[in-house]
Amino acid sequence: MAAKSNLTNMVLVLGVTCLVCSAVLAGAYAITKDPIDAAAAQKTNRAIAQVLPHFADAEYNEEGHYYTATDGDALVGYAIESTVVGFGGNLSLMVGITPDRVVYNTSVLSHSETPGLGAKCSTDAKFMDQWKGFNPAVKKLSVKKDGGDVDAITASTITSRAYAQAVANALAVFDKIAGQAKIAGQAGNDAVAGNEEIAGQAGNDEAVMPDSDRASSEKEEHSNE
Repeated sequence: MAAKSNLTNMVLVLGVTCLVCSAVLAGAYAITKDPIDAAAAQKTNRAIAQVLPHFADAEYNEEGHYYTATDGDALVGYAIESTVVGFGGNLSLMVGITPDRVVYNTSVLSHSETPGLGAKCSTDAKFMDQWKGFNPAVKKLSVKKDGGDVDAITASTITSRAYAQAVANALAVFDKIAGQAKIAGQAGNDAVAGNEEIAGQAGNDEAVMPDSDRASSEKEEHSNE
């Protein structure tokens, strides 16, 4: 005799099916999470290595979306993630900037630009090479059509403008980092100067103390002992 179909049976079957599917998805996530994370980290490390000189360590600043690259105690530069809206969607770059505020190099992390046109931002050697050693103190950071020094991708001015804007945004982040470092450094110098001034004043007070007062002070100290 066939089992009678009713709402209870349907709910039960549906619930079991959902549980099984959830378990399968959770298992697949657990199995693939580490390889996916490792692949993402490897891609990021390659991007940092492409946009900065040799470095030993890179520490990520989650709030500012940048990496501070160092080699021992020496600062190599900053690899800054910068995302803007291009022609087809988000255009994300990794921009490497050395301590002298020069763009060492750039790398495209992701984009949604038109194949054969704006997508050339990650394959057009002429366009990409012009960012190596780009010094914004010497060159104007805009496409030539707008009076700047950036050669745009043929028939892809919007993408080229977006790329230049992403680099400009990264430089703004660099300026903020440099400003914070300068403030911290000045605070440290002021603290050292203040301590030196206090120590110097104490020495001066000791030097100008009359011999009679010094003798009286030393006698009082001995009596307290």
